[in-house]
Amino acid sequence: MDGQGNLVITARRENPGNFQCWYGTCQYTSARFNTSGRFTQTYGRFESRMKLPRGQGVWPAFWMLGNNIGSVGWPQSGEIDIMENIGRTPNTAYGTIHGPGYSGAGGIGATFNTPGPLADAFHVFAIDWSPNRIAWSVDGNVYEVRTPADLGGRQWVFDHPFFILLNFAVGGDFPGNPDGSTVFPQQLLVDYVRVTDTGGGGGGTRITGIGGKCVDVSGANTANGTAIQLWDCNGTGAQQWTIGSDGTIRALGKCMDVSGAGTANGTVVQLWDCNGTGAQRWTRTAANEFINPNSNKCLDATGNSSANGTRLQIWSCSGGANQKWTVG
Repeated sequence: MDGQGNLVITARRENPGNFQCWYGTCQYTSARFNTSGRFTQTYGRFESRMKLPRGQGVWPAFWMLGNNIGSVGWPQSGEIDIMENIGRTPNTAYGTIHGPGYSGAGGIGATFNTPGPLADAFHVFAIDWSPNRIAWSVDGNVYEVRTPADLGGRQWVFDHPFFILLNFAVGGDFPGNPDGSTVFPQQLLVDYVRVTDTGGGGGGTRITGIGGKCVDVSGANTANGTAIQLWDCNGTGAQQWTIGSDGTIRALGKCMDVSGAGTANGTVVQLWDCNGTGAQRWTRTAANEFINPNSNKCLDATGNSSANGTRLQIWSCSGGANQKWTVG
């Protein structure tokens, strides 16, 4: 720990224990954490707030492996790389999946680039994982979504429990080896690792409004623009919500969003890829209201109605029953 509540993984150019590596005597020491045999989960939001190391040859990673790896092996077990970074591309986070026929250098992924090096500040790296869908984000900005349609007929193996790994590697084929410009020791700082069950597997909690009706994603549809409405409570994933520390309200791996970032009364609320904008920020008040600070308006059931299918919108806060919400 660094005295400020952050876990520190330090890489040093040393080998006091004379450890042996695949290439001979090890030149560096570091650490890895994994939850195998301790914690696994299928679906949900997996996130970590970290400040990355810097320098040629460094390779921090936040990733997951299928818990059946001992019986089926890799890559049949599946691998989800939530975040990888290598020192020679200091502004770039990599998000990748590996499975049968798309592993190693053939993994399927994308990158997110920040204006400055990721080592300059803390960032939140996350996936939202639901049945047949994984979305990657950095600081709330979704930059990649993968579904079975991306695999060209190959097997989707992301439908069973996975465990988490967090490590700081040095050298290897992907980053290359450290050189004379690399300064040691280097540190990976970890503020937190957080997992919530929000991925459509029955996790999260319900939000009820006027008439005791539940906030519901219409038809349990995950398409961008799907209406958010009131409906009889039924316990499905379409009514399981997680209120994040970042101000988001999430279901089915996506965020509650004010359409077009509008601020006018009557602007509808919908489901959309999480993107970190003000249209997806909500503040819960002591009066049981949800206020969207971007518009300074309240989440509102249209027309003071509790009928099934009543669309949710934003409206000037009035204290009415159609703007009161109970979580849980």
